Amino acid sequence: MENNQDSCKLLYNTERKCLRLPEYGRNVQKMIEYIRSIPDREKRNEQARAVVKVMEILNPQVHLQENYEQKLWDHLHIISGFDLDIDSPYPIPSKEQLVAPPATVPIKKKPIKANHYGRNIESIIDLIAEKEDGETKTAMIRSLAIYMRQQYLIWNKDSVADETIFQDIEKLSDYRIKVPEGLQLSRISSDTSFARPGMIINQNRQKNNHYQRNSQRKNPRK
Repeated sequence: MENNQDSCKLLYNTERKCLRLPEYGRNVQKMIEYIRSIPDREKRNEQARAVVKVMEILNPQVHLQENYEQKLWDHLHIISGFDLDIDSPYPIPSKEQLVAPPATVPIKKKPIKANHYGRNIESIIDLIAEKEDGETKTAMIRSLAIYMRQQYLIWNKDSVADETIFQDIEKLSDYRIKVPEGLQLSRISSDTSFARPGMIINQNRQKNNHYQRNSQRKNPRK
C-alpha cells in the first residue's frame, strides 16, 4: 500500500514486478534491488552476504540439498536478473543455464498389445519367455495367469475360461511361450469381486453416506 498526503492506493500483485523466486517473497527481491543501487563494491558484498543469510532462514529446506550454500548464491543472482556486480564465493550461473530445456530422456516404447493387461504384463511375459522350460518357468506362468485373470475380470465382469488366459499369454509373447498342457488355475470363489482402482473407496463412501442419511431419518433432531 502506498501512502501520500492526498491519497492511499492499494497495490495489487498484478501491478507489481513479477517475483522471480516466489519462495523468498517480495521483501528479499526488494533487498537485492537495493544492493544493486549501492555504489561501493565492498558495501554491496557485505549486504549480499547478509541477504543470503536471510534467504537461508526463509528457505530452511535448502539444507537438505547438496552444496546448499552455492544454491543460495545462485538464487541471489537469479532474483537479481543476473545483474548483480559482487564478489561471489561461487561461479555465477548464466541465464542460458536457467532457461535451457532439460535433456530428453530416451524412452523406447512400443504399442501396448492389450490395454486391459497393461505394459507391465508384457514386460513380465518377455522375462518369462527367456527362461528355460522347467518347474520354475511353469510356476511363473501359473502366477502370471492368475494375475492376468484378475486384471481381465476387473474390466470385464463376465467369467473367463483358463484357456482364454493361456491363449492371451501365448499371443502376447508372440508364441515364444507355450503353456504346458494340463496346467490349471485355482478356482475363484463365487462371492469374490474385483474392482477398478479407486472404485472400492468410492463404494465405501457411498455406503457411509447412505448409512448416515438413514440414521438421520430414524433419529431426527428435536
